[in-house]
Amino acid sequence: MATSDDRGSDETSPRSGLNRREFLPFLGATALATVAPRTLAAAPSRERPSNDGEDRAEGRFVYVGTYTAPGTAPGGHRPSTAVGIYVFRMDADDGGLTPVQVVTTDNPSFLALDPSLTHLYSTNENGATSNNVPLGRVSAYAIDQANGNLTFINTRPTNGTFPAHLSVHPSGRYLLASNYGKGDFPIYQILADGSIGPMTDAFQDTGNGAGPNPDRQEGPHAHQILTDLDARHVFGVDLGADKVMAWNLDVVTGKLSPNTVPSAPVASGSGCRHMAFHQSRRFAYVLDELVSSITAFRYDPARGAFIWLQTIPTLPADFAGFNTTAEIRIHPNGRFLYNTNRGHNSVAMFSIDSDTGQLSVIGWESTRGDWPRGMNIDPSGTFLYAANQNSDTIVVFRISPSNGRLRFTGEVVHTPTPVDVEFGPLA
Repeated sequence: MATSDDRGSDETSPRSGLNRREFLPFLGATALATVAPRTLAAAPSRERPSNDGEDRAEGRFVYVGTYTAPGTAPGGHRPSTAVGIYVFRMDADDGGLTPVQVVTTDNPSFLALDPSLTHLYSTNENGATSNNVPLGRVSAYAIDQANGNLTFINTRPTNGTFPAHLSVHPSGRYLLASNYGKGDFPIYQILADGSIGPMTDAFQDTGNGAGPNPDRQEGPHAHQILTDLDARHVFGVDLGADKVMAWNLDVVTGKLSPNTVPSAPVASGSGCRHMAFHQSRRFAYVLDELVSSITAFRYDPARGAFIWLQTIPTLPADFAGFNTTAEIRIHPNGRFLYNTNRGHNSVAMFSIDSDTGQLSVIGWESTRGDWPRGMNIDPSGTFLYAANQNSDTIVVFRISPSNGRLRFTGEVVHTPTPVDVEFGPLA
């Protein structure tokens, strides 16, 4: 297997190991194909009619992360033809996406923007060489505010395999990342020019990190790292250990220290994947990948502590097929919660009780594609985008502000192996 020079430009010589989908025991392994750079010319702005006083979305640049390595996922996905990060311009009226640019890089499976929306960061979710040299990286790009184009700045190794998630600390001073394969959480300084600076910490759980599922929980698997909404605490979601770890970040040194309440468990074998904080600061919701459920907690923002409220299935009671969950998002109005189901191929819709924080099922909406992995809601709360990894489509839904239900807009964006959808500056 090819090795990678982590100092090399993503623009010119992308190389990687296998992505995490191929690493999972039941998926097998396949070789990485070399891909060629491809860039689309910037699309012209669209004329937009008056909204006659009604609330509507604002056009934005949209960034889509992908898997570039060929492989097979449950559901029979053909080899990937993706080459990197795909940039689009969002239409404010119908939510459609117009291509702007393609930036060649390897396995940019998850993306994050800084608070100023001037820089974008991506994982490079790679495995290891045949000599077990880890190839995971994180990369930085500058965003052109005029046309949304990305310009590569630099890349840094994560010293681990399959980095699955990253986020920018609300201060804009640190990049937080997670190595799924190694099970640790590296922290980097962000320099004044937006580049990724030195690694300041890498937190590894001192326990064995193993759960009861031998295929997926043989050790720790760091799947997400994020802060609460006021940046008081940092949290790491560990699928292998069935827990959410809680830390405090020293913004001077970039070091993590365990919180007074160091973790919150989910039910054994649940395989927690991602989480989301409610706008009220009173509740948090953890998506359990392996058992297709959501664990709701009451959240104490001062102490960074969680108290269990509810565990609710993400699937209809009569569904008997294979399923894993992938993404969880809360609507900007705080009234509704959504998650993707891979296998059932749906977005589950829930209402949130503003007093108790408990969830009630609204229903399920087909994603009109296969294996919906990423999903996101535009900042206005008007449109939801479901990324169907195995059918190479992003499907656009309009969200009812009164009941939270999704309505298919008719917009289907054809783009290879979409994994993550993130919103950038106004277009």
